[in-house]
Amino acid sequence: MTLTFDVQNIQCGGCAASIRKGLSEDSRVQDVSVDIEQGRVSVEASEDIRAELAARLTQLGFPEKPAA
Repeated sequence: MTLTFDVQNIQCGGCAASIRKGLSEDSRVQDVSVDIEQGRVSVEASEDIRAELAARLTQLGFPEKPAA
C-alpha cells in the first residue's frame, strides 16, 4: 500500500534522510521516498498506518501541509 504525504519544511538531503530514517523505524514500512522539490513523501507500507506516520512526520518537524 502506498501512502503519500505533502509535508512542510523539506529543504535538503539531510531533511530527506531524517524522514527516511524516522519512518523506516516502523516495521510495517517497507520503503520511503522523498521528493524534496515537491515536498512529498511516499511510503510503501504493509497496512494503512497513515495516522501514525503523519504523527511521526510532525514529531520529526515535517507536518503535513494544510489542505488548500
